[in-house]
Parts: sequence; C-alpha cells; structure tokens
Amino acid sequence: MVSTAVIDAQPAGFNYDESKVPKYELPELLVSSKGQKITTAEQWTTLRRPELLELYRTHVYGRSPGKPEQMSFEVVAGSEDRQALGGTATRKLVRIHLGPKTDGQAIDLLIYKPNNVAKAPVFLGYNFKGNHSVHADPGIPLPRTWMPNNREEAVVDNRATEKGRATEASRWQLEKVLGRGYALATIYYGDIEPDHAKGHEQGIRGWYAKNSKDADKLTWGAIGAWAWGLSRAMDYIESDPQLDAKRVAVIGHSRLGKTSLWAGAQDERFAIVISNNSGEGGAAITRRQFGETIERINTSFPHWFTTKFKDYNGKENDLPVDQHMLIALAAPRPVYVASAEEDLWADPRGEFLAAHAATPVYQLFGKKGIDSAEMPELNKPVGESIGYHIRTGKHDVTAYDWDQYLNFADKHFGKAGAR
Repeated sequence: MVSTAVIDAQPAGFNYDESKVPKYELPELLVSSKGQKITTAEQWTTLRRPELLELYRTHVYGRSPGKPEQMSFEVVAGSEDRQALGGTATRKLVRIHLGPKTDGQAIDLLIYKPNNVAKAPVFLGYNFKGNHSVHADPGIPLPRTWMPNNREEAVVDNRATEKGRATEASRWQLEKVLGRGYALATIYYGDIEPDHAKGHEQGIRGWYAKNSKDADKLTWGAIGAWAWGLSRAMDYIESDPQLDAKRVAVIGHSRLGKTSLWAGAQDERFAIVISNNSGEGGAAITRRQFGETIERINTSFPHWFTTKFKDYNGKENDLPVDQHMLIALAAPRPVYVASAEEDLWADPRGEFLAAHAATPVYQLFGKKGIDSAEMPELNKPVGESIGYHIRTGKHDVTAYDWDQYLNFADKHFGKAGAR
C-alpha cells in the first residue's frame, strides 16, 4: 500500500487522497477506431498498434523525423581505454554527428563494456547532469554543451565543471551493471535539446526547422526529440560488434522515463523498455486525477509535448488515449514500470494500474503481464513480460531498482554472457 504520510513532500494544491479520485473509464485498448474488436496478435500489430501510434503522435508527443541522411559516428580521440575501472571494462566516447560534421550538431554517447563479455547486451539511457556525473572515472570528458547553472556550482556560466563528476553515480550503479555482464551507454539529454522553453532554438528541433524541407510536418516536443535521440544511439549500437544490438534495454527516470516509454513504443529495436518513476505523461494513468495533472505539466514544461496536448488541460477524459496504451505499445517486448512509495506526485498506483491494464495485449501474444489488479507490497516485484515494483523511498533511481532491472533483463535476455 502507498503511504499517505508523505504528502507534505509533494506540491500543494493537488489531490493525494485516493478517496477523492473521480470515477473514470479508460479508452478501449482492444477496440479499433472503427469499433472492431482486436482478438489476435496480428490484428494488434497491423491495425490497432499503428492507430495508437498515430493518436500519440497527434495528441501527445508529436511527430518526429526518421534517421538523418548524413549521420556519422566518431570515437573521440583519447577517450578509449581498454583497461578502465581497474581493467574490468572498456570505456569510449562515441560522437554521433546528426548532420554534417561541420555544423556541430552531435551527441556524445559514453559507453562502458565489461571486458569479460565479448558481445555485451546494453542498458541505454539519458543522464540529467552530464556524462561525467555517472562515475568518478577521470577519463570521462566534461560535456561540451550548454547546461543549466545550479546552486552546487557544479555548472558555472552554463558549462560543466569537475565538481559535477560522479554526482549521479548512485543512479547508475556502473560497477553493478558491468559485474552482471551488461554494457552501459548514456548520453547527456541536453546534447539533443536543452530542457527549457526555448531549448528547441539550440537543439535538434531547431536544427531540423532550419535544415529540413519537411520541417512543417514535424510537431514533436522535447520528449519526442529526446526519444528520437535514443534511436540514434541505437543506430550506433547496431554498428558496434562488441555490443549486442538484439539485447538492448532502454531505460529512463522521471521525464526521461516518459522518454524511454515513447522511444520503446516507436522503435521496436529496443528489446526491453524500462520506466522509472515516470508519472504524468509517462506510465501513470492520466484520467486518475492524482498528483500531477496535464494542466500542471503543460504549464511547468510547455516544451515537452506537442502543442495539441494543451487542449486537454483540465479535460483529461477527452484525450483519446491513456497510458496503459503507451505501455502496451511495447508488446510483445518486455516492459518494466517502477514506482516509489513517497513519490505521490508521480501517482504510483496509477503507474501500477496502467501496467496491469496493458496485460491483455501481451496475452494476445501468449505472454503473461500482471495478473492481479491489487497493488503489490513494497519491495515485492510482480509480473512476467510486464514487470512492476514499488519500493520504499523517494523519487530517485536506486541500487534496489537496478537489481530488479538486471534480474528482469537476465530473465528475458538470458544471462548476459550467454547467447
């Protein structure tokens, strides 16, 4: 059960009382727009899934471009160390040029691969504070891109400093991941687009607006842009013989958990999709009216979603989709949703209920999701092809979370070193 003793930690003026959640009806997951019941995996794949993707592109995340024509990869000189972390791993920084190398539009993909695995499966995700924040390794270059200043002075004049090194190491658990036989690949999300209302002017959306003849067809928000960037990282992983592109888990926390769900929905190359504390616009049911709302998220972060999403401020029940549909778009690939007891803003119960409500799609493929609609106990993972846990603690990524993700990956990929 979710405790109500931590409401003071959440923004005031919003509902945190389960008894005050209004009644709602989820839109039909397995009925097409023309009223046809979806009863087979083929019907889901060829009819309902494409419909839902279009609905999300139209009403929530917007429409993104495909793979850039002039994209190229470059291992940054001096970044590769085959004896990193005491000889246990190979580290390298791959610069993914999204257009011509001369225009500077690029993202830096930091990769650690365990040396005892010839072709390693991968956890791929964005970091919030720069690649250097994920570990104390002095060989990780400081980010080159604009970053928001912060009170800890880890960023000064919008540029990263050494003070920021390893500040997010607890969220990445690098040695744990490597020790289980997985590679870790991460990008500073601001490489794609800075996270503020005018970030598109500096990021990939602004680049496309100036350089693409199809720019008027693109309606993507920042989450759409960040999701697009994860697919570009996947393009690189497919080219690297030391990484197993068939076994890539895309992972994200908070706004980047929303991003990983949307990336996994669109790009079926991601073999596992993981959402950590993603809340409103992520895994949580929108219609529940608990914690964050559409109006609040659109007001605080007007750049995250497509413009049309604002039409549903205060009108959640008019939205033609809800987030059980987003989770179901990963099917039949495994998907994991995680919540935290104190993170009422993200509506843990709503995240669980959405994961449970996606189960019928997995059943079409002969797979199990989450059988029971009863909220599980704290720190007791449930589910099969859909996994879920709610842990003690706050809005964060912890070692406990990583243990569950690694166990889930082992279950669906097989042991990391095996093939």
